[in-house]
Amino acid sequence: MQGEQNFEGKNGISAGLFQLLGDYEHRSLGHDVGEAGRQQQASNWDGVVFRLGDYHLTCRIDQIEEIIAFPPFYPVPGTKEWLLGLANVRGNLAPVSDLGWHLFGSRTPVTARTRLILTKLQGRLAGLVVDEVFGQRHFHTDDLEDDPGWSDTVLEGLVHQNFPSGEQNWGVFRIDELQRRKDFMDGSREE
Repeated sequence: MQGEQNFEGKNGISAGLFQLLGDYEHRSLGHDVGEAGRQQQASNWDGVVFRLGDYHLTCRIDQIEEIIAFPPFYPVPGTKEWLLGLANVRGNLAPVSDLGWHLFGSRTPVTARTRLILTKLQGRLAGLVVDEVFGQRHFHTDDLEDDPGWSDTVLEGLVHQNFPSGEQNWGVFRIDELQRRKDFMDGSREE
């Protein structure tokens, strides 16, 4: 066959190069890497890690649309104080809510680290102000723990599990639970 060459291995064993490559191909096709990849993907939990006040939290990465620096916003009359206003994010208007102010009763100090986490609440773009975002983190689902200690905090109902990681526990913040809270979803000022 044209192009087929015999080569001499270290042990003096001669074999056709194409025969050897064909054997490699046959063995690799017999190995199902897809199942191993699916198992690994199912056991990984990807999240965005951030700080809200003194709490270190994470939320599923698929709940986040974007993370941006604290933007200029335009106040909306007749809203609660923690609903800061509307921001123009690339032509889309997004309400800007100070999550710390809503939960803790005091305004989140705006620093160079303050970020706006953009998410979808009831299908619409919304921004949540947090103290800082540390980035993306991969956790293993086997490490996820229920933690009843969250019920003693202002985050009760929003966080009830965490991922321990070294000296830091990352509470799993449930954005879906936030949008079920009437006190958060109704930003109109009470008269």
